[in-house]
Amino acid sequence: MTGNATELEPKNTAYALVFGSVMALGLPLNAVSLWILLHHHNRKSPSAVFMVNLAISDLLLVISLPTRVYFYATGTWPLGGMACIWITMLFRNNIRSSSIFITFISMDRLLAVVYPLRSRHVRTVSNAVKASALIWLIVVLVNIPESVSFSRNLYNYSKPTCFEFPHMKEVDKSPVVYFQPVLVIILLAVNIVSTSLVSWTVQKHLSVSAKVNNKVNVMLLFVMNLMMFIIFFLPVSLYLFRDWKTSITPLICLASVNCCFDPLLYYFSFDGFWKKNEGTECLYIFKFYRRSLHVGPGLSLSLPGSLFKARHF
Repeated sequence: MTGNATELEPKNTAYALVFGSVMALGLPLNAVSLWILLHHHNRKSPSAVFMVNLAISDLLLVISLPTRVYFYATGTWPLGGMACIWITMLFRNNIRSSSIFITFISMDRLLAVVYPLRSRHVRTVSNAVKASALIWLIVVLVNIPESVSFSRNLYNYSKPTCFEFPHMKEVDKSPVVYFQPVLVIILLAVNIVSTSLVSWTVQKHLSVSAKVNNKVNVMLLFVMNLMMFIIFFLPVSLYLFRDWKTSITPLICLASVNCCFDPLLYYFSFDGFWKKNEGTECLYIFKFYRRSLHVGPGLSLSLPGSLFKARHF
């Protein structure tokens, strides 16, 4: 082991393989998704705006992964402390911004299903752009005290390294470190409430003949969002409440996989998938999804009252 090397272990090789696989899948998936969003959906709905920002967040994570692959494959860190800080912040920002944008997508769908008319003045592209800008501003501002705290840990370590500090005796934990777990827990609660409200609305207003399939179609997005939180965001965030005696790297590997699943959200969320049929909104599942899961063509939503007049989802 050299002066600037971390011990190479089988688990480090596994970490390198995971990050490399995420990079290989996440880069083309999110690049293509972003291209489609910008060319076909960018100014059509608030959800599309949030999806564009979600894809950007995922791409920022993906472009930081080669450094993690190199570190775990070689056991060395040649880029210096500042690069380590930036790359660490990119990962944290992905967890935070992704969780917020996914929640905003759920809330937009909630308003579209439960309050389609009353929410029109809120569900605008302009408001979505402003909200997205505010999200990025908050995320970056949180990075300032975080970077200061992380740099203390980094420069107090005796060897040039990044991501792994196995022999560090004392960790400087700033209060801002709890921002992420608190944020993720709150947003998870919001997603649970949104899913419950939409499920109740769909169950109540769909006709008996269309109820089963349409409920599956409408609820698919919300269930996927919940799974993203429970599987990818929550474990790595709850770890921050611990004493940091064990390695967080396995949870970081798991969390990074989220960028490979986000494109699925786009396929079930595009406004282009909601077709109009004689004044009634109809749901059409993405062709690829329909072929692979053998789902039939879109089924008309039988909605009462003002929902018949709704023009946008």
